[in-house]
Amino acid sequence: MSPEHVRALLEAVRSGAVGLDEAMRELRELPFRSLGFAHADTHRHMRTGFTEVILGTGKTAAQIATLLVELGRDGGCVMATRVLPSVAAEILVAVPQARYLDAGRIVASGPAPAPTRGRGTIAVLSAGTADIPVAEEAAITAELDGNVVERIFDVGVAGLHRLLAHREKIEQAEVLVVVAGMDGVLPSVVAGLCSRPVIAVPTSIGYGASLGGIAALLTMLNSCASGVAVVNIDNGFGAGRMASLLNRVRA
Repeated sequence: MSPEHVRALLEAVRSGAVGLDEAMRELRELPFRSLGFAHADTHRHMRTGFTEVILGTGKTAAQIATLLVELGRDGGCVMATRVLPSVAAEILVAVPQARYLDAGRIVASGPAPAPTRGRGTIAVLSAGTADIPVAEEAAITAELDGNVVERIFDVGVAGLHRLLAHREKIEQAEVLVVVAGMDGVLPSVVAGLCSRPVIAVPTSIGYGASLGGIAALLTMLNSCASGVAVVNIDNGFGAGRMASLLNRVRA
């Protein structure tokens, strides 16, 4: 339940359009709604400004569809992450108004907010093409939270000239999300080129000694460049949400 929905309900009670008992019934489920297999946190938007996000991993298509409907009752935008294409196909049958954003493996339902909540652009960079799914998860998350996002993909340090070709766009961004697997060096290089906060996202992309992203994670945690903060391995959602908060226009 969004702040706008609560305000509209209270205004309706004040005007007499909605009775007190009806309003009480609606507010009774404000903290959460029990679905048997889950407790949908219908109050999270009120507390944090962002609706509860559904992690698709480990959930059935029916469970994800039910959560999308319940969390989106007030007409806001709701998203589920890490959804496989086969699972998404089943969800879209159950929730026809939803859409599958396959590049980021996200199912979204409800209208995306206008890109007016941020004071500037969020740039999302990926070191390689294989890192794009995680980068897209970050980019889509930021977009669904009302930000303008610039994508700059496949600019890893193995060909540093590719990154430098986009230096003007990078310097104009308000916040940078930098996604890299393998050696995980790209966030340090980017942070050394500009005066913007860098959110580093290690991915599990790499060969044996990358240890499923641990090597990239340790590289980013040990960055010699200032202004670098690190999220967990493959956590594109967390990076996109943090970038959105840093970019947020305060009332």
